Amino acid sequence: MIETSLFSLKRKIEDAVLRAETFTSTALEIEEATRIKQEEMVRDFDMWDDPAKSNDVLVKLANSAKVVDSLKDMKYKVEEAKLINQLAEMNAIDYGLYKQAYEASLGVSDILDQYEISKLLKGPFDMAGACLVIKASLDDIHPKLWAEQLLSMYLGWAKRQGYEGRIVDKCLSKNGGISSATIEFEFECAYGYLSGEKGAHNLIRGFSNESSPLEACSATVDVIPMFFENNACDLEINSEDLIISSPSVQGENKRQTDLSVCIQHLPTGISVQSSGERSHFANKMKALNRLKAKLLVIAREQEVASIKSIQKDNIVNPWQEETRRYVFHPYKLVHDVKTGIEMPDLKYVLEGNIGNLIAAHINSRAMS
Repeated sequence: MIETSLFSLKRKIEDAVLRAETFTSTALEIEEATRIKQEEMVRDFDMWDDPAKSNDVLVKLANSAKVVDSLKDMKYKVEEAKLINQLAEMNAIDYGLYKQAYEASLGVSDILDQYEISKLLKGPFDMAGACLVIKASLDDIHPKLWAEQLLSMYLGWAKRQGYEGRIVDKCLSKNGGISSATIEFEFECAYGYLSGEKGAHNLIRGFSNESSPLEACSATVDVIPMFFENNACDLEINSEDLIISSPSVQGENKRQTDLSVCIQHLPTGISVQSSGERSHFANKMKALNRLKAKLLVIAREQEVASIKSIQKDNIVNPWQEETRRYVFHPYKLVHDVKTGIEMPDLKYVLEGNIGNLIAAHINSRAMS
């Protein structure tokens, strides 16, 4: 039995090592060249001349360095797994060390999976950061608590990627939970990873008595690109098409509420809001940039050349598009409606382990 287990582990280790070795050196060479190019741009660029552009350059350099470090880490794990395998062939190893090699090979596979998925992100906005907006469906405690769980899930996902999600807006409920929250993920490809999360996320809880109705509550997720190079800022919108207001929102403090800005685009009915900045003007500019980015995405989805050609009736509201079901009772299951992927470990997913679900969305887009 132990020999069978050892043989199985050995095969898995060898498969992971072989898969990694087929392209690690080439990938590392390419990414090193990219990092060197980014470093040259930093040296040649006058940081004081254009602060916004300089921030973009530094973000790209940091992301490039992170990819290189990740590939180097993978190369180290490959060598570690190979060494332990060689010891095994000399009968100088026990099951515990074999498990250590297997865990190293799992680390190799995870890094490899993430790298390969990142190379599928070829959409026009995939390289952008992401602004993710969560809203409870109803003014009721259960949807608000559910929205708060989703907020925790996405923050957990970012942390597992080695990044931080920044909560810029959060409307708390007096009785617990949140009415809405906005998170900004300021790292490259965040939009490419998260764009498939857009839509309704439904919590479902059944009962042991089949005659009893299902208990369900919902929250929506919207995902808007955040452009590092201010692509969206070049988009011109007629000021007569906009209604700019300062709504009264239930923020974490009165100052945040007073500075809140909401902008509605009359031709499309699209509304965006910002309340997390330090001034009314900053919130106005943030909301305007979000609106521009959202309109660019919709124009792309409708395959029109200009935002003036967007058909209001064809805009898909997040409430109309079910993305995922999270079943809590009588069994636990996460079912991704768009891809058909199912995961039985609900707690694992809600802790932020949504990489497989995200990868399924990206693969689905790549094949369509």
